[in-house]
This record gives sequence, structure tokens and C-alpha cells, in this order.
Amino acid sequence: MIRVLVADDQALLRGSLRLLVDAEPGLVAVGEAADGTEAVRLTAETRPDVVLMDVRMPGLDGIGATRLICAPQQAPGPHHAPPHDGPRVLILTMFDLDEYVYGALRAGASGFLLKDAPPAELLAAIRVVAAGEALIAPAVTRRLIAEFARRPGPARRDSAGLDGVTDRERDVLELVARGLTNTEIARRLFVGLSTVKTHVSHLLTKFGARDRAQLVIVAYETGLVTPGIADPDRRAPDAGPRPPGRAVS
Repeated sequence: MIRVLVADDQALLRGSLRLLVDAEPGLVAVGEAADGTEAVRLTAETRPDVVLMDVRMPGLDGIGATRLICAPQQAPGPHHAPPHDGPRVLILTMFDLDEYVYGALRAGASGFLLKDAPPAELLAAIRVVAAGEALIAPAVTRRLIAEFARRPGPARRDSAGLDGVTDRERDVLELVARGLTNTEIARRLFVGLSTVKTHVSHLLTKFGARDRAQLVIVAYETGLVTPGIADPDRRAPDAGPRPPGRAVS
């Protein structure tokens, strides 16, 4: 049974989400929080698997609450041990309004979902996040990149943060940060899908990242990907296939 905590300052939406969760086999709502402080308290008391978190709430907002809830998790960094498993935070957001997407990712959120998403999509997202995967679809990643490019970037880690990462892993990390799926990365690099999955797994371990979402943060903070600079390999539909690259090491 997947345990879900709902955190939103709008009582009607909060109650609707709880009813939706409770009506789904295999899911159970363990509580409701009207603000970030209550979300942190109820997370400690009810030990949910997934927290549905609104960003804009009075007092402690969703980012601050996410940071506290995910505090036992290690922030992404080179060569850290795998992070401790704990509650996963799924941010409920409106990308045209929320200004804090990057901050939520950095705080440890495992994914994002638009508030106007269909119920079936929300329920599927809860299961994906509970299974330990990141819910950060390519379209969401690209919107994040666009938002990142419009504002001053955070202090970057030195590129030495990529020491120990192979050339092919750098290729994969860059494409993850640019919003490509594993299948798209495999096509771009002319390798098998299983090979891409292996590289992503190695990257998660090397950076102590809990999921794919935090790899996006790593790529920006090490300077591997620069906001506002288009993917040089993204070609027009009629540009034809690119020649095979170097062999996978």
C-alpha cells in the first residue's frame, strides 16, 4: 500500500486529492496539510511514501518544506554513497506561475505535475515516484531549462566535480539535462537502450543523486550544461541522420 500525504493550502483541492487517492486501489491518504510546517510535522508522524506538495503556501512554503522533509537525503555531489531512501516529494505546480521550480528540485523534489493534469495521470505519477523513479518528463525539463535561462544562475561547482565521470557518462548526463528520454539518448549516441540505462545508473551512484531530476541539477551546477545555449546536436527534422559517433567505452 502506497501511503500519500496531501499538502495544499486550498481546502477544496486538498480534499479532492484525498478522495481521489483513497478511491484508488493500492493507495491510501494518510493526512492533509494546509501549509509547509504542517506538512513537515505530518510527514514525521505518518511516514508517507509520497508527499503531494503545493509550492505556494502560507508560512513555510513548499520548497522549504521539501528541503526539511528530504534533509536526511544527501545533496547531489561527486562520489557520495547512495542516499538514504525516504519520503518522495511530488510537486504540484503551474509552470506559468511558479517561480521556484529549480529551488524545489535542489531541495530534493522527485518530480513535478501540473495541477490541471487528469486524475489518471496524477495516480500514475504517485506510483512512479513511490517506485523510486523521477517524474520529470522531457517537456517539463525543457520548461525548467527555459526558466533557468531567464534568471541568474546559482553559483556553479568547479568542473572538477565531474572527475571520475567517463566521457560517455558526460554525454549521457548532458542529454539528460537537456530533457531527452533514455530512448532519445540511445538514438542520439547510437547505443542500446540498456547501455543508456546503465550509464544513468552509474551517474546516480557517482553523484549520490536520488533520481534523474537531481542529475539535471548536477549538470547545471558543474557547468556541463549552460542555460540559454541550444543543444548543438539537435537538428532540424529534414537534416538527416548523423554519422555514428565514437564507440562506447
